[in-house]
Amino acid sequence: MNKLLIVGTVAFDAIETPFGKTDKILGGAGTYIGLSAAFFNLQSAIVSVVGDDFPQEYIDLLTERNIDISGLEVVKGGKTFFWSGRYHNDLNSRDTLDTQLNVLADFQPKVPENYKNADVVMLGNLHPLVQSSVLDQLESKPKLVVLDTMNFWMDCALPELLDVIKRVDVITINDEEARQLSGEYSLVKAAAKIQAMGPEFVVIKKGEHGALLFHGNQVFFAPALPLEEVFDPTGAGDTFAGGFAGFIAQSENVSFENMKNAIIYGSNLASFCVEKFGTERMVSLDKQEVVSRLKQFKSLTQFDIEL
Repeated sequence: MNKLLIVGTVAFDAIETPFGKTDKILGGAGTYIGLSAAFFNLQSAIVSVVGDDFPQEYIDLLTERNIDISGLEVVKGGKTFFWSGRYHNDLNSRDTLDTQLNVLADFQPKVPENYKNADVVMLGNLHPLVQSSVLDQLESKPKLVVLDTMNFWMDCALPELLDVIKRVDVITINDEEARQLSGEYSLVKAAAKIQAMGPEFVVIKKGEHGALLFHGNQVFFAPALPLEEVFDPTGAGDTFAGGFAGFIAQSENVSFENMKNAIIYGSNLASFCVEKFGTERMVSLDKQEVVSRLKQFKSLTQFDIEL
């Protein structure tokens, strides 16, 4: 089986939306990416760090899905990264109420020996120096390196971010971040400028309005599935990234045509993530539901037209 190496936070979240609020629950980019990628036929490992306040049941949840946690460092006496946020009524914007880096502040990632030859590497949203450190530890060039980042790093670590962007094949960011990174309002111009920074492929996520894939002069657009209810958007972008990277790792095909399928698989899994708080929906999700909704995506996007 092919190997997917995942780098990202494993964390606690406390979330407030118009539909309710949670106490500390399981969260983190690495967690969402791992749970999403677990729906594909591959070997995956998470490189991250937690404190010894992180419950064993959450670790068991990852291992039960065949996720290798030998790269998950547990710091004795340390506290796990914590984020708290409140979403506005439209669920597209949110306020961060609290961020506690805790053990993440001094995190030095260690890639497990048997993943230093990973086929696909998914660099989840973390400090660019951590992402670069992971690439430095690899013994062979992966078929594909995917990078997810956010405006926070553009604001406070732009030179380091630009360095890691040069080393990746795919970058996934949202439309606001694409505009900030490129200085262009048009997403077509923004994608061209970002490709010039290094990545061959640029994925721009537009939330409930789907996702765009750019490669040279080629463009593909995948809609998001219209849902009756969106409960909590936390982790949807990471779930998308996990589905995208998981599909590519399973299929061993890094062509533009195959990435179109990967975008659909990622969008499909993300559509489940938002239906409940935190990771709850991804944990209860089964493969039959995934296949059934893929058929909905197909009927949503397929048409015959006479030219």
